[in-house]
Amino acid sequence: MKRAIPVLALSVAGLVPVWIYSPGAAHEGELSEVAAPPAQEQTQQQAAPQTTAPKATGAAPKTTGAAPKTTQQQQTTQQQAQNRSVSGPAVNTSEGTVQVQVTLQGTKIIDVKALRAPNSNPTRMALPLLRESALKAQSADIDTVSGATATSEGYKQSLQAAIDGAR
Repeated sequence: MKRAIPVLALSVAGLVPVWIYSPGAAHEGELSEVAAPPAQEQTQQQAAPQTTAPKATGAAPKTTGAAPKTTQQQQTTQQQAQNRSVSGPAVNTSEGTVQVQVTLQGTKIIDVKALRAPNSNPTRMALPLLRESALKAQSADIDTVSGATATSEGYKQSLQAAIDGAR
C-alpha cells in the first residue's frame, strides 16, 4: 500500500502533459509550394533550344538568305508577357497560415498555387480540390472542403485578395 500512492501520483503527473497537449500549426509545420517568380519562369521558358553544331564536312554551309523563323518564340513571349502572377496575403487560420498565388492570362485564371498551407492530411487532400474549384469557377466563390474548413476559408480569402490585386 505504501507504494501504490506514489505510483498513482506519478502516473497522473506523467499523464497531465499528454492530456493538455494540443498540436497546432507550429507543431505540424507548413506546406510550402515554392512558386518561381514570373521573371524566372519567363527566363526558363524562353531559353533557346539546344542544338548541336554541324559536323565539319569541309564545305561551307548553304544559306538561303531568309531569316530564321521565330514566330513560335514570339508567340510564346507575347503569351508570357500577358500572363501575370499575383500573390494573395498570408491569412492566419486556426489550423495555420494559408497563402495563394494566382496566375492570370488577361482576366482568365489559368493557375492557382498554394504558397503556404498547414501541413495536415485534411489540408493536403483539400488543396487540389480548392485549386480545381477556383479554376472552374474563375473566382474565389468556391465551396468549402469538408474536413478542411479553416484552410478553405483562408484559401478563399487569400485568393480573393490576389484577384482583387490583379485588377
